Amino acid sequence: MIDNIRFDEKGLIPAIIQDYQSGQVLMMAYMNQESWKKTLETGKTWFYSRSRQKLWMKGEKSGNTQEVKEILYDCDQDTLLIKVIQTGVACHTGHYSCFYRDFEGNETEESITDLEKVYSSEQGPGILYELYDVISDRRKKMPEGSYTAYLFAKGLDKILKKVGEESSEVIIAAKNRVKNEVVYEISDLIYHLLVLMVEQGVELNEIFTELKSRR
Repeated sequence: MIDNIRFDEKGLIPAIIQDYQSGQVLMMAYMNQESWKKTLETGKTWFYSRSRQKLWMKGEKSGNTQEVKEILYDCDQDTLLIKVIQTGVACHTGHYSCFYRDFEGNETEESITDLEKVYSSEQGPGILYELYDVISDRRKKMPEGSYTAYLFAKGLDKILKKVGEESSEVIIAAKNRVKNEVVYEISDLIYHLLVLMVEQGVELNEIFTELKSRR
């Protein structure tokens, strides 16, 4: 594949880094042939620093690593698009993405430390990852007044009871053939299933992988 890539006169190629799960653009950096090969070998993103003139692995010091899931290149073969699973934040400022300001300099995205990051401006599957992260954070911090924290405090039996109740509500709504009720009850069920997944240590990617295998 490296033979297909066109490096510039300085031996570099720009790499756009994108969140594999949500499609959000995280950052842009440069690679040379050596960092490109290390990225392929390790499955982690490696770049070339033009200012320091040395290789560096994303998250080597901060722990905010990027697991490579897919690599694409453009029609001119001189730009890479690398889709990753981002651990922590991508930007050194503490924002999830380096592209967190609009043209007037206003911040358009919250810090990932608040777990309110926006995966997409449109409705899409990214909301599942966002919700999963919020639920995981509630379990870790157990904030007072949080319904999610309440479920974790009550334990597995309570969570299972709610999953059962919400499943029944979905059945009733479907039998009534009222679409908005079906949407509402399915959403409740999905939320409680995500709580169960966090309690059991099941990742969303594991579910998607299982569904893909059945396809």
